[in-house]
Amino acid sequence: MIIMSIDPGIDRVGYAFFDKKSSSDYTYLSSGLIQTDKKCTPEKRLLKIHSDLESLALKLRPKLLIMERIFFFKNQKTIVAVGQAQGVIMLLAAEHTMPVIFMTPLEIKQIVTGYGQADKKSVQKMLQMSLGLIKELKQDDQADAIACGYAYCCINQSLV
Repeated sequence: MIIMSIDPGIDRVGYAFFDKKSSSDYTYLSSGLIQTDKKCTPEKRLLKIHSDLESLALKLRPKLLIMERIFFFKNQKTIVAVGQAQGVIMLLAAEHTMPVIFMTPLEIKQIVTGYGQADKKSVQKMLQMSLGLIKELKQDDQADAIACGYAYCCINQSLV
C-alpha cells in the first residue's frame, strides 16, 4: 500500500511517499517540496498545491494520507493559511478516496527520536540513519513530511 505523508503549508508543502507491505515492512520511496509564489493570490497558491499533489497522486496512487496536524501557531494569519492548505489537501484525499490520519508534531518526534521535544536537526539525523538518506534535507517541510510518514509506518501495526 502506498502512503502519502504531508507537512501542510501555504508557502511550502512537504510530501513523502512510503510503500507499506506489512506491519514491519515499509520502504521510503521519495519526497519533495511544493513551493508557491508569495506574489500570487491565495486561491492561485491553493490551486497550485492541489494541482501538484493531484499529479503525484495520479502517478503513485496512494491509498492513505498521513498529515501533520496543525498544533500551535503564534501568528493568526499563518494558521488560517495553513488551515486552508490543509482543507485543499483533505479535498484531494476525498477525491481519491484516501482516508486521512493526523499525527501531532509531538507524536512524530517521540516516535522518530524517542523524545517529543527533539529539535529539527535531531529528527533529520534520525531520518538519515533510519532510512539511509544520503543527502541532507535542506527544507524542514520536506523532512517533516518524511518524519510524519516514517512515524506512521513505525507505529501502525495494520494496513487500512
